[in-house]
Amino acid sequence: MNHIPYFTEIEDRFQQRRGSILMLSTLDWALIETWHDAGIPLEAVLRGIDEAFDKYETRKLRTKGRLQKINGLAWAAQSVMQSAELSAEAAIGLAPRKESPESGFETEPVAAYLEANAQTIEASGIAGETATRLRELAADLRINPTQHLEDLDRTLTVLEEKMLAAILAATPEDDLVALREQAARELAPYRGKMQAVQIKQVQQQFLQKRLLEACNLPRLSLFYMPHS
Repeated sequence: MNHIPYFTEIEDRFQQRRGSILMLSTLDWALIETWHDAGIPLEAVLRGIDEAFDKYETRKLRTKGRLQKINGLAWAAQSVMQSAELSAEAAIGLAPRKESPESGFETEPVAAYLEANAQTIEASGIAGETATRLRELAADLRINPTQHLEDLDRTLTVLEEKMLAAILAATPEDDLVALREQAARELAPYRGKMQAVQIKQVQQQFLQKRLLEACNLPRLSLFYMPHS
C-alpha cells in the first residue's frame, strides 16, 4: 500500500538528470499519478526518463548546447510509455510476484489519518457526509483491525469521487473553464509526446488537484497518508 516512493523516486530521478532542482508542477504530479494508476512499474518510468535525457543530451552535443532547457516531466512521457510497453512485453509468461506484507499502515495511524481528514473536511464546510463516513471507517477499523486495507482504500476512492462531484457542482462555470484552459496551456508543448488518452487523464487529474487545493480539502486514499 505504501506507494510514496513511486512519486519521490521519479521526482529525484528527473531532478538528477536535469542537473538542477526544479519543483514538479501540479501537471507533473498529475502525470505521475496517471502512470501509477495505469500500473506502469517504477522501473519502467525511471528507464523512460533516462532514455529521454540520453537522447536530449545527444542532440544537445550536436547543436552545441542550443537546445531549450527541459522544464517539465511531460517532456519524457513518450519515452516512459515506450519503456512501459517493453516492460509489458518482457513480462508476458512470467508468474506475478507476491506482494510484500503490509507495513507502515498499522491500525492506529490509519484510523488517525481518517479522523484527521474528517476534521479537515468538516472545517471546510463541504461534504459533511464524507467526514461522517470517514469517522465511521476509523471506528470500524479499530473494531476490526484485520480488514483488508485494499478494500478500505477502494471505499476511500469512492468517497473522494463523491466529494469531488460536490465540489464540481458548487464551482462556478467560469472557474472550471479557466482551470481547463490552464491545463491545456501547460500541456500544449507536450501534446506531440503524449497519447490522447493520457492527455485527457492528466487534464482530469490536474482539475481535481486544483479544486481540492482551492477548497483546502485532502486526498483521501491511503496512498497520501504521511509516514514518519
